[in-house]
Amino acid sequence: MQMELAGWDYLWEQEFTRRQQSGLLPGRVFTQNRQWYSLYTENGELEAELAGALLYRLEDYELPAVGDWVAFRQHGDLGIIHDVLPRRTKFSRRAPGRQLREQVIAANIDLLLIVCGLDQDFNLRRIERYLAAAAESGTAPLIALNKSDLSDDPTLHIAEVQQLAPSTPVIALSAVDARAREVLVPYLAPGKTAALVGSSGAGKSTILNQLLRSRVRETQATRTDGRGRHTTTQRELFLLPNGALVLDNPGMRELQLWGVDGSLTGTFPEIEELASQCAFRDCAHQGDDGCAVLPALLSGELDEGRWQNYLKLQRELRYLTLQQDENARRKEKERWKKLCKAVKRNRKRT
Repeated sequence: MQMELAGWDYLWEQEFTRRQQSGLLPGRVFTQNRQWYSLYTENGELEAELAGALLYRLEDYELPAVGDWVAFRQHGDLGIIHDVLPRRTKFSRRAPGRQLREQVIAANIDLLLIVCGLDQDFNLRRIERYLAAAAESGTAPLIALNKSDLSDDPTLHIAEVQQLAPSTPVIALSAVDARAREVLVPYLAPGKTAALVGSSGAGKSTILNQLLRSRVRETQATRTDGRGRHTTTQRELFLLPNGALVLDNPGMRELQLWGVDGSLTGTFPEIEELASQCAFRDCAHQGDDGCAVLPALLSGELDEGRWQNYLKLQRELRYLTLQQDENARRKEKERWKKLCKAVKRNRKRT
C-alpha cells in the first residue's frame, strides 16, 4: 500500500531519515499478537518481530503499540523491528492489576472517538474520566452517543455532555443505522487516525462495520443486566474507504488514569476558574475564608457529582504520582547496588 494511506507524511519522513540505518524500512503497526506484529509497509502487509537488542533496550511502555511507526529490516517474508519512531500522541492507562505499569492503548492518533451508549452504559462520570485521559494523551476528543434509537430525546443527553466539555464535539447516532456513517465521516479526514474507545457493549464494533461498509467485526447484543459483551479481542488499525484510519479497541471495564498530579488542567474548566477566585492559593475548599468553590456548590452553580469526581480523579493521580516516585527510587537503588557489586568484583580480580 502507499505509505501516505497509512498516515505517512513529510514529518515522519524527516524523523525516519534522522534515525535511518542502512537497509531499514518504515512500517506502521496495525495489529499485535504477543511479540508478533503486523505492519503496513510500502510493499504491502508484513509480519514482524522485535530485534533482541530492542527488546532489551526499551521499557514495556516504549515497545511498539498499534499505531506506532517502526524501522524494520526485511528478511524474506519476515520483518525484524529495530527501532520505534518517537510518538506524537499516545493514549495510555494504568495497566489492570497490582503492578504499577503503563499500558499504551493507541499510538499516534489524531482523534479519540469516545463511544457511550444511551442505555445503561450512559455515565457522565465515566465520560469525564475519558476526557481527562484524552487531555493527558494530547489527542482531540469526539464524543459519540450511540444507540440514540433507545432514547426518547437524545438532545437532552447531548446538552448534558456539552456542559462537561463545551469545546468538545458531541454527536448522537444509532450505529445499526447506515446514516451513522454520514454523521461520523466528516470528523475522519484522509490520512488521519481515530481510535474507538469505550465500554464493552457501547457499539464500537458496530460503528466500525458501518464505516467500513462491511461486517469485519462480530457484534453481540448487550446483556440483560446492561453490561456489555467483549466481541473485539485485539487492537487493530483499519483503513476506511475515504482514506482515514480507525483503530478499534476491546471494551475497557476500567480506565485508571496514567499521568501526574495536576494533569486535569482543562478537563474541569469551571472548577479551575472558581478555584482561581479563592482568596488563598492553598484553599482546601472545605469552608475556608474566601473560598469560591463551596458557595458555588451550595447555590447549585457547581454540580456536586462533578465536584466529587474531580476530587476522586485528583486523589487517584496524586496516589499514582507517589507510587511512580517510589518506583523510580527503588529502581535507582537497585541500579546502584548492581554497580557497587560490579566494582567490588573488579577489585577482587585485580
